Amino acid sequence: MRLLRLLVRTRRHPSAILLLAQLLGMLLYPFLERTHYGHIAFNAFGIVILTFTIRMVRRTPGHTWLSVAMAVPIIALLSAQMFLNLPVLQAWASALEALFYFYAAGSLIAYMMADRHVTTDELYAAGATFTLLAWGFTHLYLVVQALAPHSFAAAVNSELPRTWTELNYLSFALLSSTGIGDVIPLTVHARALASIEMFVGLMYLASVVARLIGLTMQPSKNPD
Repeated sequence: MRLLRLLVRTRRHPSAILLLAQLLGMLLYPFLERTHYGHIAFNAFGIVILTFTIRMVRRTPGHTWLSVAMAVPIIALLSAQMFLNLPVLQAWASALEALFYFYAAGSLIAYMMADRHVTTDELYAAGATFTLLAWGFTHLYLVVQALAPHSFAAAVNSELPRTWTELNYLSFALLSSTGIGDVIPLTVHARALASIEMFVGLMYLASVVARLIGLTMQPSKNPD
């Protein structure tokens, strides 16, 4: 009975499932990205996230067919990396993933801005949108690093390329405007992208999140 209720709640709040899956991925990725088999699991989990994101887009004004069209080549590139061990494809996959996550984030923002009533799923969507934006910029940083090595430095092993987890940490720090921390952009292109992310983070908090907070102060007839 409890499982049935959980499935029903999942169907009602796909944004919550996407948010939880992304947060789980952030906790698991540090254990997966340093080894070959861990990298395979890393890519496999990425495909799962893509699937959850497509399901979420179906609830928004975004076009499901467009998200599927973007996801198919991404899955093909991730699969090629897993089974053929072709790391050269990482930059291409990351570029497409960034585009995919930004489109999904835009779809969620349109979903949240569509009416003047805040539902429970829209509150989950606010968190999921933030993580989608952070993941999108993380993949852009991977592209920058692939095109221009040593674009980022860190306090530990500064001579090595930065991992997905390190760049994701940088992305969340910039998007939330809490500070850069020990991972920093070095080149002009990396710094320009970091500046754009800080601007996007401020605008998201000032417009979308502030609007939702304001609407929650008003009585709602349909809280769910």
